Amino acid sequence: MGEKIYGLLGRKLGHSWSVPIHKALGRDSYRLIELEPEELGPFLAQDNIGGLNVTIPYKRDVMPYCDVIDPAARDIGSVNTLVRREDGRLYGYNTDIHGFLYMARRAKIDFAGKKVMVLGSGGASLTVQAATRSAGAREVVVISRTGQNNYGNLERHDDAEILVNATPMGMWPEMNCQPIDLERLPCLGAVMDVIYNPTRTDLLLQAEKLGLRRAGGLSMLVDQAVAAEEHFFDRTIPDSETEKILAGLQREQLNLVLVGMPGCGKTTIGMELARLSGRTFVDLDDEICRRAGMSIPEIFREEGQAYFRQLERKVLAEICAQSGRIIATGGGAVLRKDNRAAMRRAGRVYFVRRALDQLAVIGRPLSVKGTMREMYQFRLPLYTAASDSAVDNSVTPETAAMKIWADFCENTSRMDEL
Repeated sequence: MGEKIYGLLGRKLGHSWSVPIHKALGRDSYRLIELEPEELGPFLAQDNIGGLNVTIPYKRDVMPYCDVIDPAARDIGSVNTLVRREDGRLYGYNTDIHGFLYMARRAKIDFAGKKVMVLGSGGASLTVQAATRSAGAREVVVISRTGQNNYGNLERHDDAEILVNATPMGMWPEMNCQPIDLERLPCLGAVMDVIYNPTRTDLLLQAEKLGLRRAGGLSMLVDQAVAAEEHFFDRTIPDSETEKILAGLQREQLNLVLVGMPGCGKTTIGMELARLSGRTFVDLDDEICRRAGMSIPEIFREEGQAYFRQLERKVLAEICAQSGRIIATGGGAVLRKDNRAAMRRAGRVYFVRRALDQLAVIGRPLSVKGTMREMYQFRLPLYTAASDSAVDNSVTPETAAMKIWADFCENTSRMDEL
C-alpha cells in the first residue's frame, strides 16, 4: 500500500479553498483531485485512500462505491466525505449538514417554526432540506427551474421567512448575478447562501442593503472540512479551531479596497498598507493607464469620459476577482453600481476621508471642473454605500494604514454575516 491519499474529489476544482483549510488542520498532503466520470470507479477502488471530500458533481455518484453509508447521509441522498477504514471498507458520510447548521448557528438564524424557501434541487439542496427540517422548520419549500414550485410562481410562497440559495448562481467566476430579487419576498427575515466564493454574493449584498440577517457559505465550508477531518482520524476538533481557520482564511483571501475623493491619499495609504501587510498593491488608475498606453488626462481628451469609465469597470472587475490584494481605486469608481458590487463581493472596502481644502487636484481631469464641494456632496452617499468602514486621513499615512489594517484583521471573519 502506498502513501494514503487525502484530497478533494470533483470534476473542475479551480475555485476551491479546501486545500488551505485542510493544511491548516495539519494535512499537508491534501490535494485537489479532478476526475472525469469514467475515472471515478477505478480511483475509488484503490486501497490507499485515506480520506476524501467530495464536491459537485459526484456527491451522489460516489454512493454506489461505498461499502458503508452513514444513515444520515443515506437519508439525505448525498455523500461528501469518504474514509477507507482499517477493515478495508469505504465509508461514506455527509458533513455538509453539520457545516450548514454551524453556519446558521453562527449567524443566529433559527429555523424553528419558520417557513424556509430553498433555491435549487441538487445535492446541496438535499442537505439544506434535511438540515432545516431537523432544526424544526415549519415548512420547507424547494424552488427549481421546472416543477410545481418554480421561479415563475414565487408569489405562491411569498410568506417565506428564511431563504437559502443552494444553486451555483452568483459563484465565481460568474458573480454578476443572483437567483431572485429579494424584494419579491416581503416576509423574509434571513438569507443564507451556501456559496463561499465570493464571500458576499450579490444575493447577500442585497440582503445587507435590506437589513436582513444573513450568512455566507465560507463558515459552512470550513466546518464541514473540520467534521471530515474528525472522521478521517477519529478525533474531536473544538469550534475554536474552526473559528481560527475561518478568520485566517478570510484575512488571506479578501481584498482590501480604498475609495474616496481624488487626492485624498488612497495611493499613499495603499502603498503603506502593502508594506505593512506584505500584500500586492494595485493602483487602479495606474493599471488603466498601463493598458491604455496613455495618461488619464490623455484618455479623457482623446477617448472621452464614457470610454474611460468602461475601461475602469473592466479593469476593476478583473482586479477584484483576484484575492489578497490592496487596491486603491480612482475617485469616480463608485459612480457605477456594478463597480461598487465588484469591490464588495470579495473585499473589505474603506472610505478614505480628507478635508476638501487638502485634496490634491493637479492632473485630475474631473477635479478641476465645477467645485470640489459639489462633487463631494454628490459622491458622499456612494462612498458610504460602497464602504464597510471609514478612516480620516488627517494623520500620517503610516498611522492611517495601521488603523485600517487593524480593523481589517479584526473584522474580516464575519463580513458575510449579520
